[in-house]
Amino acid sequence: MSDHRYYHFFIRSLHVHKSHITLLTILLGGTSSFANTVPTHNTSSAPPKEEHISVHGTSDRAPGHQPGGGLIKIENGVRSVSTVSRDYMDKQPPMATAYQLAAMLPGANVATSDPFGFSPNTNLTVRGLNNDSIGYVLEGMPLNDVAYYSGYPNQFADTENYSQVALAQGSADLDSPVLNAAGGLMSLTFLNPSKHAGGYASASYGSYNTNREFIRLNTGNIGQSGVRGFISYSQAASDNWRGPGRDHRQHVDFKFLKEWGNGNHASLLGSFNTAITSYYSLVSMQSWKANSIHGSNNLSATFDPSNPSQATNYWRLYRAPERTLYVGAPVHFTLTNHLSLNATPYSQMAYGNVPAGSTLSESGLYYGTQPISDNLDLPNAQDGTALVRANYTQRSYRSGFNTSLHYKTKWNEAILGYWYDYGDDNEQQSFSPISTTGYSPDIWAENHHDIIHLSNGMRLLGGNFHTISQTNAIYIADRASLLHNRLVIEAGFKAVMMSRYGTNKLPGPQYNVGSNSMEPLPRLGMRWRIDSHNQIFLNATTNFRAPDQNALYNTYDPSSGSTQTTGSSRIKNEYSISEELGYRRTGNLIIGSLTLFNYNFTNRQISTTIYQNGSPIQSTINAGGQTSRGVDIEIGLRPWHHFSPYISGEYLHATIDNNLASNGDLLPTKGKTAVRSPPLQAAVGLSYDDGHLFGMATLHYTAHQFSSFMNDERMPDRTTGDLSIGYRLGDMYHLQKPTFRLNFVNITNQHSLSGVASTTLNARTTTGIYGSTLSGNAPTYYIGGGFATLFTASTGF
Repeated sequence: MSDHRYYHFFIRSLHVHKSHITLLTILLGGTSSFANTVPTHNTSSAPPKEEHISVHGTSDRAPGHQPGGGLIKIENGVRSVSTVSRDYMDKQPPMATAYQLAAMLPGANVATSDPFGFSPNTNLTVRGLNNDSIGYVLEGMPLNDVAYYSGYPNQFADTENYSQVALAQGSADLDSPVLNAAGGLMSLTFLNPSKHAGGYASASYGSYNTNREFIRLNTGNIGQSGVRGFISYSQAASDNWRGPGRDHRQHVDFKFLKEWGNGNHASLLGSFNTAITSYYSLVSMQSWKANSIHGSNNLSATFDPSNPSQATNYWRLYRAPERTLYVGAPVHFTLTNHLSLNATPYSQMAYGNVPAGSTLSESGLYYGTQPISDNLDLPNAQDGTALVRANYTQRSYRSGFNTSLHYKTKWNEAILGYWYDYGDDNEQQSFSPISTTGYSPDIWAENHHDIIHLSNGMRLLGGNFHTISQTNAIYIADRASLLHNRLVIEAGFKAVMMSRYGTNKLPGPQYNVGSNSMEPLPRLGMRWRIDSHNQIFLNATTNFRAPDQNALYNTYDPSSGSTQTTGSSRIKNEYSISEELGYRRTGNLIIGSLTLFNYNFTNRQISTTIYQNGSPIQSTINAGGQTSRGVDIEIGLRPWHHFSPYISGEYLHATIDNNLASNGDLLPTKGKTAVRSPPLQAAVGLSYDDGHLFGMATLHYTAHQFSSFMNDERMPDRTTGDLSIGYRLGDMYHLQKPTFRLNFVNITNQHSLSGVASTTLNARTTTGIYGSTLSGNAPTYYIGGGFATLFTASTGF
């Protein structure tokens, strides 16, 4: 725009109506911020844009035309958001999880245990905040675990069905149905069903006897109903890349959509997942240095009942089954020219068992704190002790709805919304007998006949918790577009009320437990478009998180009746205030952003792993105050001679603000670096795509991370690289663009730790501030997957 044209534009922009100025004054006077303009589900009155992977099931756009190889997208909101699109996903292994797809984005630090994403032993931190500090939403439906807030990306959806994966690093949208999102929001969006009948199919085979088959069928428009949909099915299996074991996964995704009238649309979508995965052992630093990927860092391939330590490590005792079902029905109704309604009802079910090998005495046991008078008759017991499989089962049901009214004028949009969520969670720790060959029946631990019982017929349980949780949230927001949309101001307020009521069904001093929380969450954001290529944005948001559900309950040692952990309903909620200031460039060649961020936490909740009766379960540590500051940057180029480079990076400075309590003393942790907070991350990607020949090379570097609050142990830095290359044929017969692809994962075959699994206060024995000797506990780590290759053939039809 010339200076002359800019001058006249600026003069016209000053003719703002008095009511506009009044609203602007009110907004700047102290109301809070609105959600990002990048929605977690379809909130606009226009129908969602249709996107496919090829004709009758693939991408509407020619492949290779997206900036940065599909790793960056033009954004216009008041918050930082990074988005992965189909151009990138189509070049990755087809079983890549949402975590792996987001691993190149600024701030994203992904820890995996296997090359292809089968294992649930995975983690994602964003700006040093753990995966249970991140919200996960599929088209308006929450996916976080109802008890522990965690995300399990191997359960979410098949990669072929995503149209995009967006990561908002700073905070969630105001209208997002999540509670714990101080670390940001991962928004998953399905492809819209094709208007034409057809489909897409692929088959893969690769390292570790990995095989996967996928098919998606599109109905096209069904008669005169205006409804169209797709349903997909995949099955996959892979041997463990280290140690014994084999993973199996079956998955179904579906989406049906109807559009009518002036922007009305309704859809029904969901995912069903069932899998049996083998456990990858977590390791200590000492064990890693001594054994690397070999020896005791793996489960045992054979079963030797004469050697209890080896027998309890037998791999078949760690096979973890799970099944999940997510169903949602997002709708958008245009009520008048100015008023619209969004609603997303949803319902979910999950069941799984995380077992482990253990031993159990035939006598002297306790049921809670109550001694068991009779002796157990356990099969194959030796000297009064038998090998058993310790089960840890979780059965969850969840349902709710999120609804909002939108009143929109030419320059302003106001929102009033309400979210209700109900969760029912049962967790039990039972025991199953083991035969002389290492066989233990019913890995699901659902058949009561295959569970160890007392003489009175009651099951022997090491834990038995039942929790009902309810969340009510009311939110109000306003978005003003001023000066011909050059200035956007968003303000909002959300009041969240969360209650939990539970029962500890084991005999002991605790039975009924409960907690109630109410938190006000204001926010404010602004975006200023300098010109057609440059803009700045800023925002301030607040977030809170209640402690994990298991913090409410006592746990008891079945061998002594003593209390292992003491539950409490008085644990304080985490509360955080975050700010972002950013710049975006949307040029003819370069697309990029630079974001400065700052966080202040009180009662910081840190996820860790504890072992209860032999089973690893998630827990949290109250880490007091924390301050995190840093810079995110990402730059992508539009395709130039078919090449599209991408660069992202982050500098992070996260410190603990106070000394932490430990066994009646204080550890001198004030000023130490926060755990899981690498000071530097960088990623580089280079894509080539001429419509037929394509390829993608990526390199990711993560600096060291501390694993103890005392900073007396840390995980070393890590660099990994991946490569893909493939070729698309032209259409032939009824096949649309048959494609052949070869993926190389961890191409340098680097054996390294990929992330911190469990943190501890101090890894070494330390003297407290008041002079006490505080014993150290070793943190544990994930071992990253080794080198792997995968060949995939796919086609639309």
